Amino acid sequence: MVRHRVCDEGDIPVGGVRAYKAGGQTVAVFHLDDGFYSTQNDCTHLFASLHKGKMIKGGQIECPHHRTRFDIRTGSVVCWANHPPGVRLLNFLRAKKALKTYPVTVEAGQVFVEI
Repeated sequence: MVRHRVCDEGDIPVGGVRAYKAGGQTVAVFHLDDGFYSTQNDCTHLFASLHKGKMIKGGQIECPHHRTRFDIRTGSVVCWANHPPGVRLLNFLRAKKALKTYPVTVEAGQVFVEI
């Protein structure tokens, strides 16, 4: 894995998320109460950009398209696509799939993601 500097520690407020290019891909970087976390930026349902989603209390991100929710710390699916109501009928086409997560370190006020 290679470390990539993505931002300064102060660039993302606590409770915020931003997208950055690292290692040839776009990652979402989250600043939670207990530190920084990173996942792939594309939702595993239909590939919407998660950095445009809604942060949910407890360390979750909700996809802006079909409201799939993921645990930011682990990448696990909390709630699979459920909006609009008819989308549930199509969920057999896209099985639940966790997000890829990436190690994050902070050194001297700089945030690094390992990919």
